[in-house]
Amino acid sequence: MAKNPDAIATWANAITVARILLAPLLFAMIPDDGASWPAFVFWFVLCSSDFIDGWLARKQGVTRSGAFLDPLADKVLVLGAMFILVANDIFSIVPVLIIAARELLISLYRTVVGTKGVSVPAKKLAKVKTFTQQFAVAFVLWPWTNGLEWLWQATLWAAVVLTVVTGAQYLAAGRRASARAA
Repeated sequence: MAKNPDAIATWANAITVARILLAPLLFAMIPDDGASWPAFVFWFVLCSSDFIDGWLARKQGVTRSGAFLDPLADKVLVLGAMFILVANDIFSIVPVLIIAARELLISLYRTVVGTKGVSVPAKKLAKVKTFTQQFAVAFVLWPWTNGLEWLWQATLWAAVVLTVVTGAQYLAAGRRASARAA
């Protein structure tokens, strides 16, 4: 049975909020060199819980609050971990700033066009983008791949490319939707 789209208290939202609230604990677990089994396992659990809350939302009905909170949780986790890795001199600031700027700009854009009644839903490539960002962090945290700098650098830059491409897709989709609404 579908929930009211205005519902706030849902199991999917509870998992999403837990992801946001547990993020600072994860950030505190990341050691200076990045590699840590506890941090990797916790990262894996938090990232995997995104699939669980998405499954629950589709099963029980998507809500407006969930549509806002789920991408927010992804951004908090990914950007928080990436900035910790920048502070630890593991990630360069340039790709992380590109990712952060795009995430902020597209979030603001979606909010602005949303106030005009225009919806710009996530595309499949945007989900691949988030997954790639998560893998860039995971490859640093995972002790088995931590020393493979070429692997996490390549994954990080692939995430940058996907981030820019999906940002352009959002802008184009928003313009088309705005034109149809006008």
